Amino acid sequence: MTLWYEDPIKLIANWLFGLMLGWGMPVDTANFVLTLLGAAFLGVVPLLFCIFLIWYERKLLGRIQDRFGPNRVGPWGIFQPFADMLKIFIKEFITPQGADVVPYNLAPILSVASVLLIWAVVPFSMTMMGVNLNVGLSFIIGCGGLGLLAIILAGYGSNNKYALLGGMRAVAQLISYEVPMVMSLLVPVMLSGSLGVNDIVQKQTVPYIILAPVAALIFFITSVAESGRAPFDLVEAESEIVAGFNTEYSGLKFGFFFVAEFLHAFTISLLFSTLFLGGWRGPFTDQVPLLGFVYLVVKTFIVYFLVILFRGSLPRFRIDQMMDLNWKLLTPLSLVTLLITALLANPLSGMPLLQAVALFLVNLAALVVLMSWAERKMPRKRKIVAKTRPLATPNQQDQLSA
Repeated sequence: MTLWYEDPIKLIANWLFGLMLGWGMPVDTANFVLTLLGAAFLGVVPLLFCIFLIWYERKLLGRIQDRFGPNRVGPWGIFQPFADMLKIFIKEFITPQGADVVPYNLAPILSVASVLLIWAVVPFSMTMMGVNLNVGLSFIIGCGGLGLLAIILAGYGSNNKYALLGGMRAVAQLISYEVPMVMSLLVPVMLSGSLGVNDIVQKQTVPYIILAPVAALIFFITSVAESGRAPFDLVEAESEIVAGFNTEYSGLKFGFFFVAEFLHAFTISLLFSTLFLGGWRGPFTDQVPLLGFVYLVVKTFIVYFLVILFRGSLPRFRIDQMMDLNWKLLTPLSLVTLLITALLANPLSGMPLLQAVALFLVNLAALVVLMSWAERKMPRKRKIVAKTRPLATPNQQDQLSA
């Protein structure tokens, strides 16, 4: 008999399955209903959890920037997200004239769906997961591409030049940062010998952040860039292009993009904890699998704090600086890390301690060498003009005639 602290989800599912069979429902129909309920649970819970994430991030950003954050609606401002939700729900939907209706309305749905789909393959404990795909990482990368498609559709379908410019910036930024991100994801695949996310977690007797610290750093930076958050928020640079790809959206459609942004930030923290911090692994998880969920939540919120700290403390990059960081530093660094892992991981697989020490030291050496090289090749200041421009002064004859 399954105890509640071992697998509460399975216990509830078995109870519902027995209840439906008692009502005379066929077995296939009962399984189908359970599948629908599981999909609805995975879709609704992250959206409800996003309410807390919005309050938490705004409150934490306020403390980082020496202000209070929301503090009026409810104690400590805890009901402020509900007030914002009510405002979003009652705002009018305005579709711009000449907009391509299908991509325009499909974009906000895809932006949220691309994040929610990732949760289906993340193992929250030894026994709690949506589905254990043997190609889970490929599925996650594909979901990231779906989010990019949503931004492009929003820019294209809005019939607005600023929105289109924001969508085209997404092509330059997000597709570029996919290259080092995918190569950094190959490192845990090589170390574990599997594309399955739960298999990668189970193989982490030593967290992969120790075996591959550079790959973990690259994945963290590129994931923040993929989410389009500061300092990589060139996709919606308000100071330059009004509001970017979502300029022409209003009401709940506008809110969907921000729900996707907040949820994406937490999801990349969840993925980082799963792939590089051991996921649900920890003391006594074999005896009490529900403890794995607690460990994963703690690790995820530590990483999420760093993501918020990035947003609250770093200025926005210029587009040339952002591309230089990707193509001149992160991409060659990811290639070197991949080569190092391929050369050292397999020959030292029988000696875990020696493997961990060797990979850690060689990763740090490669990071130091490439960063010193990038320091010389990537100047901090860019010369805009070759020489000082003359000042514009009135002509002497114009002064006499005046």
